Amino acid sequence: MSPSRMGTAENEAAARKAKVRLAGIADLHCTKGSQGALQPLLSQINERADVLLLCGDLTDHGLPDEARTLAKELTASVRIPIVGVLGNHDFELNKQNEVAGILGEAGVHLLDGEVFEALGVGFAGVKGFAGGFDRRALEPWGEEIIKHFVHEAIEEAVKLGSALARLQMENRVALLHYSPIRATVEGEPLEIFPFLGSSRLEEPLNRYPVSAVFHGHAHHGSPEGKTSRDIPVFNVSMRLLQQKHRDQLPFRVVDLPIDDLPLHSRKGESPGDQL
Repeated sequence: MSPSRMGTAENEAAARKAKVRLAGIADLHCTKGSQGALQPLLSQINERADVLLLCGDLTDHGLPDEARTLAKELTASVRIPIVGVLGNHDFELNKQNEVAGILGEAGVHLLDGEVFEALGVGFAGVKGFAGGFDRRALEPWGEEIIKHFVHEAIEEAVKLGSALARLQMENRVALLHYSPIRATVEGEPLEIFPFLGSSRLEEPLNRYPVSAVFHGHAHHGSPEGKTSRDIPVFNVSMRLLQQKHRDQLPFRVVDLPIDDLPLHSRKGESPGDQL
């Protein structure tokens, strides 16, 4: 093989052994008055990441007008694929379907048991639910309303597991709003731990190994932790990141090594597929 062809082959190999930069952020709590306020932040994310992950509480009260404001901010600033989940605030007025529709029209791939693939990475997402962690998790015992509460957490965990099972690639990433582990809510008042997440969400993450997990909701928790099988979990609550890193913009970029990245899949190309 000639030196020029050898160089070309080496360049192609280097291009294929690449990384995908995932920018995670949660708890934007966008209001009707947020017009223009998020564009500087989102523009920086667009420059520094390959995929934007939105981990719930995208609106403050679940108002369609709040979703429209966020949609305008996103379409004005973001050109990379966007994937996300809703949070509890987005459900406040029981207009979550309308909120999801507005954001979907703006190019946000919102997941609720679905999967999305982009740049060699498979994404699975659910909102998740509360219930507590480990041996102190709430059990379905006693009053019917308690059983319903626990069943909601179980359903979210099952939905997450079903989504992860559909991803047939090595690199899987999970998006949640509620935390799947106790470690990333540490720092919040102990009394509200049961309302910040559920360790029932951890089981499918360990059963279908993922490369990383992103969530929000715990504004005063800890930025990162690991599942019992050492899978990294990132709390990307915007307010938490503002507190922990006052000299930085409040989003978290995680580099995910990717082998055999398609040469045509470069930033600004191939928006991905939602299944």
